[in-house]
Amino acid sequence: MPDEPEVAEPPEHWEADVVLRDGRTARLRPIRPSDAERLAEFHRSLSEETIYYRFFAPYPELTPRDLTRFTTVDHHDRVAFVALTGDDIIGVGRFDRVDERDAEVAFVIRDAHQGRGLGSVLLEHLAAAARELGVRRFVAEVLPTNRRMLATFEEAGYHPSHKMEDGVVSLAFDLEPTESSVAVRLAREHRAESRSVAALVAPESLVVVGASRDPRSLGNRVLRHLLEGGYTGRLSAVNRAAVEEGVQVLGVPTYASVSEIPEPVTLALLAVPHDEVDAVVDDCAAARVRGLLVVASGYSESGPDGVARQRALVRKARGNGMRVIGPNALGIVNTDPAVSMNASLAPKLPGHAPIGFFSQSGALGGTILARAVRRGLGVSTFVSAGNRADVSGNDLLQYWEDDEQTSVVLLYLESVGNPRKFTRIARRLSRTKPVVAMRTGRSTQAYPIGHAIRRTTLPVAAVDSMFAQAGIVEVESLGEMFDVAGLLAYQPLPAGRRVAIVGNSDALAVLAGDACEGAELDVVGEPMTLRSDCTPQDLARALAAVLDDPAVDSVVVSHVPTLGHDGRAWERVVAETVVRGAKPVVAVLVAAEEESGLLATPEGEAADLAMPEHGSVPFYGTVEDAVRALRRVTRYAEWRARPLGDLPEFSDIDHKRARAIVDQLVGEELDSAEGPVPSLTGRGRAGGGPAATTNTAHVDDDPDEVVLYAEDPDDDLTLLLEQYGIPVWPVVAVTSAEQAVEVADRIGYPVVLKTLDPRFSSRTDLGGLRLNLENERAVRTAFRSMSLSLDPEAADRLVLQHMATPGVACVVGSTEDPLFGPVVSFGLAGMVPELLGDRGYRIPPLTDTDAHDLVDAPGASPMLNGIGGTEPVDHAAIEDLLLRVGQLADDVPELGDLRLEPVVVAEEGLAVLGARAVLRRPQARSDAEARRLGVGDL
Repeated sequence: MPDEPEVAEPPEHWEADVVLRDGRTARLRPIRPSDAERLAEFHRSLSEETIYYRFFAPYPELTPRDLTRFTTVDHHDRVAFVALTGDDIIGVGRFDRVDERDAEVAFVIRDAHQGRGLGSVLLEHLAAAARELGVRRFVAEVLPTNRRMLATFEEAGYHPSHKMEDGVVSLAFDLEPTESSVAVRLAREHRAESRSVAALVAPESLVVVGASRDPRSLGNRVLRHLLEGGYTGRLSAVNRAAVEEGVQVLGVPTYASVSEIPEPVTLALLAVPHDEVDAVVDDCAAARVRGLLVVASGYSESGPDGVARQRALVRKARGNGMRVIGPNALGIVNTDPAVSMNASLAPKLPGHAPIGFFSQSGALGGTILARAVRRGLGVSTFVSAGNRADVSGNDLLQYWEDDEQTSVVLLYLESVGNPRKFTRIARRLSRTKPVVAMRTGRSTQAYPIGHAIRRTTLPVAAVDSMFAQAGIVEVESLGEMFDVAGLLAYQPLPAGRRVAIVGNSDALAVLAGDACEGAELDVVGEPMTLRSDCTPQDLARALAAVLDDPAVDSVVVSHVPTLGHDGRAWERVVAETVVRGAKPVVAVLVAAEEESGLLATPEGEAADLAMPEHGSVPFYGTVEDAVRALRRVTRYAEWRARPLGDLPEFSDIDHKRARAIVDQLVGEELDSAEGPVPSLTGRGRAGGGPAATTNTAHVDDDPDEVVLYAEDPDDDLTLLLEQYGIPVWPVVAVTSAEQAVEVADRIGYPVVLKTLDPRFSSRTDLGGLRLNLENERAVRTAFRSMSLSLDPEAADRLVLQHMATPGVACVVGSTEDPLFGPVVSFGLAGMVPELLGDRGYRIPPLTDTDAHDLVDAPGASPMLNGIGGTEPVDHAAIEDLLLRVGQLADDVPELGDLRLEPVVVAEEGLAVLGARAVLRRPQARSDAEARRLGVGDL
């Protein structure tokens, strides 16, 4: 094979692994000159009909000239992608630029792989690359009988125009994502990822590779657990030595290799040392196995060599159509009686319950699962992802959304790999099924060895806010996770915060009332306290009364048995009474044998009422645990009852002009590595003097960023913000008292004199600001005072600005986080909120509900509602500004940081009095415009 000719290198992020409609994977990458032989073989494999539809004529062979032309592209005017399984090309898509705006698109899929959704995936990636290169429209020519190709464009959510000429249909459609095209892409992503996981957690057939006859080995233990759990699918083992000796492992059909198994294999469990895994993956690829469960260690958790092994494992598996759980995984559990699979190192199959459980930790997975079982909580499915090299929490969320066996999802997270995708999926899922998450390293941001992900720069409060935005019930411990899970799985959601307290202990009643007060739950009336020697029937009547009370949303019931009496009779009547109700009940049993668990529901009634056989009423050892769980669930019920809100549509936003401003700044300013650079308009600050010689767009010490200030109507940042309907009040630099008076006369009194030195932006106490200067004398006095009291650096940056209507000073910002992408923040201005980190955070795109919540998020937000006789400020104006900043942050990944300060919000309207931004070369965001698999998305 001759050496590849010199060609331009395509962007690295154009290469992607994707999940197709049937749940199998394929690799997409830009075409290479070395693909000539593969392309020739691909073309020869096509049917005559497929070739005719592609070339409009019989074309059985590609000539050498064709192969050179098709495989040698410049990745700018001519772009082509190939889709591969193993080394075989199964699809080709390309576009050729017609002019600056348009490009002609075409793709062809191998006949055996048509109907798998590959055409739509190629179209997504071609469209994303085209938009990146400035192409705004695709055109295509299609034979009218090629209905599948015509349908591909329509099904992708585009609405192409049609024109018939000379027996050929000419199509054209804009590439800008539309609401329908995005919805189609996400729906296809959901179905494909859900199906890929379904094949792993409910496999029709399973093989244990490395099934040793040594009972101490991992392979033997897993095979034994599968047999003891009663796995209903076809089970086989691979052990070459056993085959050579003519014996079976544990009585299971045993083979020398996976490819020798006569029936198709869905899942292969690899219990072999890591240095044998590569060969086994090749064997599984030859046998067309759907997925791999790798329990072996020695991968990314072991250092750089292990990281390389792990990447090679995932690359080979995905390239051959397989998903991977692990490596270093505990395994998979599925308690559905139709599956009954314990493909894990956990010794006992848990009971069946409507709880899906995802654990990143392999080492702790078994302990976590055992602890859940001790609490009486079963699972529907349990997956321990170990190093989470491929299959992630996001994949499991997609599956559980469709799984009728699962109504509650638990996540034990050690890191977050793709939070944008995670919050998008979780937000949708949480509307129907609660998601409870515990994440380690919340305060330290520390990740276990082997989790190779981007690091976030956000404070803990920001991450917590974004989990809350998605409706996730975040807990702080495993115990609390199970407390909440029992309540969500077996009790209805409360309709409100009104709580009734019932019990036979005054002391517990007082504790319950205090706990409810601290949890912002409203106690209805006085606690209903029974005699200490009350009968079970007394407790049943009291509990039934509050459950029937329309003023009650949930109930805390407690019981302390008298000495010498067994409390199980009272526990039984609680379960019997609650099973008939439609309100959540939590029980506090301080004398129970277990600290927490589930009160058993009578078997007959449970069957009649379709209640879970494991119990119905969660009980707790302390009042505080019970009320804390009830508080979490009540907050979730409130979130779920609220509308998600609508994305705004602003008619005054000029996306194209904003994009042009950013492109010019990033293209020119970031290419300059030294000193100040000209602003986009060629203008600096107004006002003359030394301050006017410094442009508002400049490069600081970092040559990969541009710092912008909004100080003049013609400044770059001012112009950019204007495109999003965000006007910034101008300032005028002044260098003398006389000039200050002249400027004040021109812009009109009252005025403000301040320094633009960023050290003073949040410190009004340092003397960098003089407000409400109403005449010439006040201006002169203020200028002289500040010139003498400030240090030279701050004194050289004095500016005048018209005085805004008095109101509450706020700070609105956004940041492009390496992990989370764009994040919008809001808080009140000033040193104290800054020091306390009193900010609210949300991930765009923001709905009107998100903006409303963001305004209310800071602890100091009650100041916006009027305090001490002041009138409430204009909330609608703040929310409008936040929505616009959210759109700007979402549209412009180059916007590394934006800070609008101060934003003075008055009784009517607001004024943005200052703005600073930093532009950086953008990283590819984790939630891309085309479907792709990340490396352990969550």
